[in-house]
Amino acid sequence: MTSIMTNAAAMAALQTLRSIDTNLETTQRRVSSGYRVETAADNAGYWSIATTMRSDNAALSTVSDALGLGAATVDTAYTALDNVVDVMSTIKAKLVAASEPGVDKNKINEEMTQLKNQLISAAQSASFSGENWLYNTNAAPLGTKQVVSSFVRGADGSVQVTTLDFNTEESVLIDIQDASQGFLTKAIDADVLRNTGTGAREYFLLDMGAPPAGATEIAIDTTTDKEQLDDMIAVVDNVIQQLTDAAATLGAITSRIEMQDNFVSNLMDVIDKGIGRLVDADMNEESTRLKALQTQQQLGIQALSIANTSAEKLLTLFQR
Repeated sequence: MTSIMTNAAAMAALQTLRSIDTNLETTQRRVSSGYRVETAADNAGYWSIATTMRSDNAALSTVSDALGLGAATVDTAYTALDNVVDVMSTIKAKLVAASEPGVDKNKINEEMTQLKNQLISAAQSASFSGENWLYNTNAAPLGTKQVVSSFVRGADGSVQVTTLDFNTEESVLIDIQDASQGFLTKAIDADVLRNTGTGAREYFLLDMGAPPAGATEIAIDTTTDKEQLDDMIAVVDNVIQQLTDAAATLGAITSRIEMQDNFVSNLMDVIDKGIGRLVDADMNEESTRLKALQTQQQLGIQALSIANTSAEKLLTLFQR
């Protein structure tokens, strides 16, 4: 039946064109944004997961920055400690040289004094961003230092920040307030080291204003005998061994931080890839669909035009 009140063909063509326009708008949005799921309205589940993981990735990026800061602090302490070990080895060599007959012990002591000043300078300079793990001027010990290592989300949705811990008791060289807390300021019993059984003979290397009570500073003059030199050499050698262990610990932490930093970087890449699989648009597919929809739109417009034209032909029936 042909009706001038209702144009069914035009209505069908218009409905099809509206559907095409809706799909075309969606496809154009995906092509322009690059996302298949851009808002919660597109896919609430995927959008929620992607938003959470993007937030976690931002936290991991901060962790990576913290690891870089921690690595710099550890490297600074290690570099200074390595220099101190070299200087201590030189002091040990000077004490051995002083054991030789006929040497000028006062001259050797002057050299040792300059070497001690270098030890103090190295410890004081081992500071990065206000952190110094080798030199303590506070009444309280430096304690355990923490380096942020990771951001962890549990299966139940709980989150926590994990850290790498380092006890500065293993690295402090000089403690102004408590000499017993510093490798270079504390007293060491030479009798224990040499196992002579002749009674305690304690020595310390640096006098920072509050030397250990009853202990003798490692310094020599013309009255220093061979027994005293042997005691000093034993104490200095023991300090070198302790410092070597401390440097090895810092080196291990440096390696651990580097591995963790690489892991965090790789983890961020994997998370980004996972988010992309959920919400990114397939540009090859979307561009192909865009071409098809543009063609369908043109055909829909033509179909609507034909439907409207067929209705206009009814007017010819009323023409004379």
